[in-house]
Amino acid sequence: MASPRPYLELTLGEWLDELAHSRGAPGGGSALGFAVATGAAVLAMAARESGAPGLCAQAEALRARTAPLAQLDAETYDEALASRDGKDSLRPEQRDWEIGRAFARAAEPPLEIARAGADVAELAAQLAASGDLRVRADALAAAALGVAAARGAVSLVATNLTALDGDPRVAEAEQLAATAERFAAGARRT
Repeated sequence: MASPRPYLELTLGEWLDELAHSRGAPGGGSALGFAVATGAAVLAMAARESGAPGLCAQAEALRARTAPLAQLDAETYDEALASRDGKDSLRPEQRDWEIGRAFARAAEPPLEIARAGADVAELAAQLAASGDLRVRADALAAAALGVAAARGAVSLVATNLTALDGDPRVAEAEQLAATAERFAAGARRT
């Protein structure tokens, strides 16, 4: 069960304790949510240091979009687990349908993490190419966080959608991770 306090209100130490002692949620998805939000925050700092207000505004928007993802991931996964464990009274086909719906909802936050990871990597590539050289390494670090979040999210999306063979969301997550990797590679070459 997730913390009774919102994750964004926890100290870093409390968050790490929450993650280390959870029973499934928060888990990898929540950690990836914070990783991609951290990447966006690093980009905002690097863009600010580079005197790039447009890139800074984009990074701040990314940070605002990604900050809630850790909490959302844990909550939807908790709901999926509760659905799986609490549907014993239903007919088997109804039970399977309800559980499948709950896990399909739980696949949405990691898919959003993959989308955000690709966006972080793309913005990092722009900043690595045009930003101040003093913060280029920070832009590359943000790109790496974006790639890691997107790549990690692929397995979470796929795991949550195991009941649906060929679900296009798995392919979308894979494509987003590959896109993030291309942007990060381009950033390293600039």
